[in-house]
Amino acid sequence: MRLAASICALAIVAVLAVFGAVLANKSAIPEPPAALTVGTSAPPAPRATVTDVTTPAPAVERVAAPVFAQAPGAAAVIPAIVAPAAAPAALIPPAASSAASTCANPDALGVSRVVEIDTTGGPGFGFEHFKSHDFLRPGEVVLTFDDGPWPRNTPAVLAALAAQCTKAVFFPIGKHSMWHPEILKEVAAAGHTIGSHTWSHADLSKKSLQESKDEVEKGISAVRWALGAPAAPFFRFPALRHPPEVVTYLGERNVAIFSTDFDSFDFKMRKPDQVIQSVMSKLKKFGKGIALMHDFQHATADATAELLKQLKAGGYKIVLMKAKEPLNTIASYDELIIKDMKLPTVSTRPTSTVVRSISE
Repeated sequence: MRLAASICALAIVAVLAVFGAVLANKSAIPEPPAALTVGTSAPPAPRATVTDVTTPAPAVERVAAPVFAQAPGAAAVIPAIVAPAAAPAALIPPAASSAASTCANPDALGVSRVVEIDTTGGPGFGFEHFKSHDFLRPGEVVLTFDDGPWPRNTPAVLAALAAQCTKAVFFPIGKHSMWHPEILKEVAAAGHTIGSHTWSHADLSKKSLQESKDEVEKGISAVRWALGAPAAPFFRFPALRHPPEVVTYLGERNVAIFSTDFDSFDFKMRKPDQVIQSVMSKLKKFGKGIALMHDFQHATADATAELLKQLKAGGYKIVLMKAKEPLNTIASYDELIIKDMKLPTVSTRPTSTVVRSISE
């Protein structure tokens, strides 16, 4: 009996000793600091929204790992972790455009700046007729091409632009767009901006208001049909003749109107050298501007590659104009252009997928 009592007493003493040791060890473990409060730096201020696509991207802010991810006791020997200092601006690459990211030509002309146009109210561009928006900097050029798409000529212009990794604004004719939708799709696929240039290149100064509306809207619907997607709300009047009532109508449709800062008059030329001389001499005179050319013209198609090289050599910079919002078509005109197509068929396949050369 006494032996059993002694054994019980010893067991109780042992349990108490173990329990006391546990309590002693627990009090020795330091409390970990709260997560995400490492260091003494104040939290970073909220970043401003970046709207300039040519502004270098901000350095990536790294958040310190929470202390509880460390081994017990490590917090006492690991220094506070704070966000690294921002790299010098010269070492931060600018936001790359799609052209720059895929360009294989290290000496390409490229695109120096992309501007977004809010077309609300129908703003006008091109100092030959509109004086409100002087947004180009010295040496900046906007390349524009009218009257396409057209076989051989438009693809030649596209090839020259691609070789220099640069972009332009195209104003296609509605009928041409429906005759050659596969070419207009190539224009879009290359990242160029596409507006419209009436249905049949009619002189709207000789049309009634309703006839002018029909020309404008059918052209817009034709481009939409050819692309399979809405175009930009950019419009250029044929022959740069601007009936005031049609200008008002386009303003109500929130379509920007494009004139030019200088016209190449390439449609009067037969030799590529003449086109190049026309553009470069006028650019030298004005120092910057929206240039008007025609991808419909054979001489312009042959001149574009050399013209771009001379622009690069002259230190000029290309600006691409893009619309903030696409342009919605009017359903009645979407239906009308289909009815106007001669002998319509069920197939909408491009010619390149229907006709294939198997022997030459």
